Amino acid sequence: MDLEEDRLEQPVEAEGAQETTEESTEAPAAEEQRPASEESPEVRAFLDEAEELAGAPEAEAVEQAAPGQRAWYVVHSYSGYENKVKKNLEQRIESMGMQDQIFQVIVPTEEEVEIRDGHKRTTRRRVFPGYLLVEMILNDDSWYVVRNTPGVTGFVGTATKPSPLRQEEVDKILKRMESEAPRVRVTFREGQRVRIIEGPFADFIGTVDELDVDRGKVRVLVSFFGRETPVELDFLQVERA
Repeated sequence: MDLEEDRLEQPVEAEGAQETTEESTEAPAAEEQRPASEESPEVRAFLDEAEELAGAPEAEAVEQAAPGQRAWYVVHSYSGYENKVKKNLEQRIESMGMQDQIFQVIVPTEEEVEIRDGHKRTTRRRVFPGYLLVEMILNDDSWYVVRNTPGVTGFVGTATKPSPLRQEEVDKILKRMESEAPRVRVTFREGQRVRIIEGPFADFIGTVDELDVDRGKVRVLVSFFGRETPVELDFLQVERA
């Protein structure tokens, strides 16, 4: 692929760029970072993994992504526009004939269930807002195609050398996406008042005493005849009062 071939594809890119710009008029500047308070523990762990690789010794980086070797890289985009960026990139891959160098573009999502207004609501949520995973053979051409896709603000890693993820980390993310059990979104914390919506204590109001995230259980203190009694419930059996 040379620059002349790329110029022939400019109408396709321009169309995508215009569409993204119209949807992103209020998007933050590329260098602006999301507040740390908005990052979930999962996102923080994911970024720590990528940053660790970015600072890895040169020999280790070469060993993990030798020339011509397929690897997964993390691409940063505007939060909320991940699917649009995915579409833009896939269009560029096809129009520029890069299918033999850029293989998959994934926006990691998972099924999430929460209790709202007494009803269970199931949605697909982005696991890592503002990030996409791209499986590719890293070279000048593939880097150019990805980096210049409308909506892409950069790779995770150094400016000139993106850092690949470890395969075990990628496997963990893909397994999470394929899980049949939805993730329960917990909207309450210790000390907050909650309403029990299922079981023999339905409609009782209590106070969250303890959360057991691993088991998906919550212990609620419910008042019976003036005495507080601990009741263990599933996360989906309570909602914020």
